[in-house]
Amino acid sequence: ASFLLLCFRTSLVTSLIFVLLLQLPLTPLSIITQPNIVLLMADDLGIGDVGCYGNDTIRTPNIDRLAKEGVKLTQHIAAAPLCTPSRAAFLTGRYPLRSGMDAINNYRVIFWNGGSGGLPSNETTFAKILQQQGYSTGLIGKWHQGVNCESRNDHCHHPLNHGFDYFYGMPFTLISDCQPTETPEMDRVFRRKLWLSTQMIVLFTLTAALGRLTGLISVHWKTLTCLAGFSVLFFISWFSSYGFVRYWNCIMMRNHEVTEQPMVTDRTTSLILRESISFIERNKHKPFLLFLSFLHSHTPLLTTAKFLGRSRHGLYGDNVEEMDWMVGQVLDAIDKEGLKNTTLVYFASDHGGWLERQEGKRQLGGWNGIYRGGKAMGGWEGGIRVPGIFRWPGVLAAGAVINEPTSLMDIYPTVVRLAGGVLPPDRVIDGRDLMPLLRGTVKHSEHEFLFHYCGIHLHAVRWHQKDSGAVWKAHYVTPVFQPLGAGACYDRGFCPCFGEGVTHHDPPLLFDLSRDPSEAKPLSADTEPLFDTVIHKIGRAIEEHRRTLTPVPEQLSLYNVVWKPWLQPCCGTFPFCWCDKEGD
Repeated sequence: ASFLLLCFRTSLVTSLIFVLLLQLPLTPLSIITQPNIVLLMADDLGIGDVGCYGNDTIRTPNIDRLAKEGVKLTQHIAAAPLCTPSRAAFLTGRYPLRSGMDAINNYRVIFWNGGSGGLPSNETTFAKILQQQGYSTGLIGKWHQGVNCESRNDHCHHPLNHGFDYFYGMPFTLISDCQPTETPEMDRVFRRKLWLSTQMIVLFTLTAALGRLTGLISVHWKTLTCLAGFSVLFFISWFSSYGFVRYWNCIMMRNHEVTEQPMVTDRTTSLILRESISFIERNKHKPFLLFLSFLHSHTPLLTTAKFLGRSRHGLYGDNVEEMDWMVGQVLDAIDKEGLKNTTLVYFASDHGGWLERQEGKRQLGGWNGIYRGGKAMGGWEGGIRVPGIFRWPGVLAAGAVINEPTSLMDIYPTVVRLAGGVLPPDRVIDGRDLMPLLRGTVKHSEHEFLFHYCGIHLHAVRWHQKDSGAVWKAHYVTPVFQPLGAGACYDRGFCPCFGEGVTHHDPPLLFDLSRDPSEAKPLSADTEPLFDTVIHKIGRAIEEHRRTLTPVPEQLSLYNVVWKPWLQPCCGTFPFCWCDKEGD
């Protein structure tokens, strides 16, 4: 009998072990300490440009592989529809107006490396917390959060002052001015105004001088000298806005050192990829954070020769396919070093595609799929709904899809807690830890409301009614599309946040995104029985949200965004700034 009992126990234990092996359970988070974290962020990429989000004409096999091996978010939302404020929110886990990084005027992003605005030093980025937790932290690529405050070398807004041990890339952002063969892009409206002002001042000065010489007008010579000085100053400013933008803004830096001024665009892609892989190789023996902030797919769409002409969507498609290849190279480097199972990889875009970016018949901006609107539009889904993919083999289930509302701000608390850090207790953090949702231990996102700003102006609010599954969205302000019905502001190049270019709605336009994700059919009290209840609920949420806001210095004020010669990063003796240390 004892022999039979022993055989039975042995058989039972063997069966249990076999079943457990077949199930291949996900690794408990409690036994995983400080994974490597690789954050991949595209620039101006539309959600409709990626294969796993429905595009069947642009090839993105490596991004699609991330989704197949990980978790895909279908309602991943940027906190702002433009680069500077969206990235500020991503880095801090806070709506950008909390840090002063959203605009009170029409200058909605940082315009110059020589401006004084930028991410404030008192903001705590996730990189700073991970650095304190012993991580090696690196940023490769685009920054666009400012450089200096009061002097050329104070670097108060620089990545190294915000928790990154290593930086290689552009302190600014790509613009068409960086490519000598492209039509200048930098603030064309401002240039026209500056040229008109220059002509008027010169004409007034010449008229006054002629009147003085002929005796028709009594003008003091000191007045004429001042007018002449102003004429020269305005002319130099106008001329510099053309001739020197490339030297002032299109530069590359390694840590605090300017390495290329202006940047050599033909090799930028290869250098960014080389630096990214090198960072992984150098830091493979300790936990690291790599934030690879792509210059793709922002105009002028820098694309190497081997990818030109490969896609069915012209230069933009070529550029996206090259970025996907870069993603694959980074993933291969992670695999080569044996880090795949200990590395959380995240891919997203900073906001939606730029619909208005065209030259002739060439479409140079992205596609936002079924979603209405695009870049710069604070409320419409096309400007803020972006790809969001997480991969962590053995921890996150492969091939999972989550339809819950999530935010780019959620990366902050997610990576801080994975690193063993603590969220700053002295400020509001708007992001939520995504790991319970990603691992399937909870069914719903922690976000009940998300607030959609255009500059400092609240344009729309999303309410996730968890008991019913509905996702309501109320639009209080929408841009006026030109031509009418065109779906974008083609007359302006960007949709504005306020003024004559927007329409205010009272009552607000209401959509149920769970039934109408394209925001095509606004609801009313006649068509939706819950209309008044929903609008009242959202109105109460806005009141509570506004009570959490406190005044802060405006980083994108007119004074902060204008170019200041004494703040301009310079390789050499200002104003003779030029170097090519990569070539040397």
